[in-house]
Amino acid sequence: VSNSGEHHSERESCCGYLVSLIFGCFLSLLQLTGVLDDCFCDVESIDVFNNFKLYPRIKKLTEKDYFRYYRVNLKRPCPFWPDDGHCAIKDCHVEPCPERVSVCLQYSQAANTVSDMTECEQAKELGAINSTLSNQSKQAFADWARHDDAQDNFCELDDETSPDSEYVDLLLNPERFTGYKGPSAWRVWNSIYEENCFKPRSVYRPLNPLAPSRGLCLEKRVFYRLISGLHTSINIHLCAEYLLDEGWGRSVWGPNVQEFRQRFDTAETKGEGTRRLKNLYFLYLIELRALYKVAPYFERAFINLYTGNSQEDGATKDLLLQVFNEIRAFPMHFDEKSMFAGHKIEAKTLKEEFRLHFKNISRIMDCVGCSKCRLWGKLQTQGLGTALKILFSEREIQNLPEHSPSKGFQLTRQEIVALLNGFSRLSTSIHQLHHFRLLLKDNR
Repeated sequence: VSNSGEHHSERESCCGYLVSLIFGCFLSLLQLTGVLDDCFCDVESIDVFNNFKLYPRIKKLTEKDYFRYYRVNLKRPCPFWPDDGHCAIKDCHVEPCPERVSVCLQYSQAANTVSDMTECEQAKELGAINSTLSNQSKQAFADWARHDDAQDNFCELDDETSPDSEYVDLLLNPERFTGYKGPSAWRVWNSIYEENCFKPRSVYRPLNPLAPSRGLCLEKRVFYRLISGLHTSINIHLCAEYLLDEGWGRSVWGPNVQEFRQRFDTAETKGEGTRRLKNLYFLYLIELRALYKVAPYFERAFINLYTGNSQEDGATKDLLLQVFNEIRAFPMHFDEKSMFAGHKIEAKTLKEEFRLHFKNISRIMDCVGCSKCRLWGKLQTQGLGTALKILFSEREIQNLPEHSPSKGFQLTRQEIVALLNGFSRLSTSIHQLHHFRLLLKDNR
């Protein structure tokens, strides 16, 4: 039997059915099942594909040197309202947090409780960026910059030219709960939903998307679902990496089931939680499609992921190509050709409106008052922006010249790092959802 290809196929089909059935049981706890709107794909298929095939590879890929370092400017002022400083806790929204963290930590260790710290001081510590970099890494970054600058038609992002831009080690600065909340955090998301999103008129609460979007065309509906999906993904990360305990020089991070329930449980959110989660899956499909479409760009021989270590660079590209091979095997990709397909002038106008709305949202990320939240907000927004650039670029991607780097579609190092890390965050969210389902099942 083991030598029979036919029996192998039957066994794999049976195993796939059982896995889908198990996931379906867990999904039903959140009423998160079935086909997603605006595409022909179901939640269960995405779960099996992501958690068993793609997530392990994408996680390993983003731990490689090329992808773990992201260059970003965290000092750009908010262009829309006066800067609140880097603390959004009550009574700290005007002045920056006081420089008394070390004293406060000593006091906290003696008391063995987080509650003895002021909220503002706690948030400053948890939201601080770990900027530790070795001299060897700094020298490598200089080499990377020289290599990138030598490429023909290499378009640098504004942040890259700023003296305030610096490399950040993403592995030393994981995305998790920092205590950032209150009016400043609310204002950021409120501005995104109320002022820069194609919001259905029936939705009044910016943190309560997505009501049935009757009356919106496909393009505007898609845009709104992308922003809601990004918001959902970020909230899942914060729930999964929540500060559960702190004291005596240690911090304990882990899943906060109650926080997850408040944001996504069907009963507690009156059905909104399920829509939010479905928007996450929809966003996952959009970025998955972008990776599928951009694969030929990376398959060309001269495209390398340069860090100066040729052996490591080769291994990184091999792993990236493995990721693309898995993505090609997924049978239910989103069809971006259904968008901007109407009358030429109207479609062009809508596409430009789409682009400007998203550009505004990316600028709002400079208004986030927590450095670590700002870091991950900017990265994930740029990752989605890069995915949209790939999907709707007027330049040819599928039939790029094999030996001519100076012609056609181009991506910068920063865009590549943001694209893969941004998608990795979505993949991680769906993987973390499975663990929350298990925890919810145990708590029933």
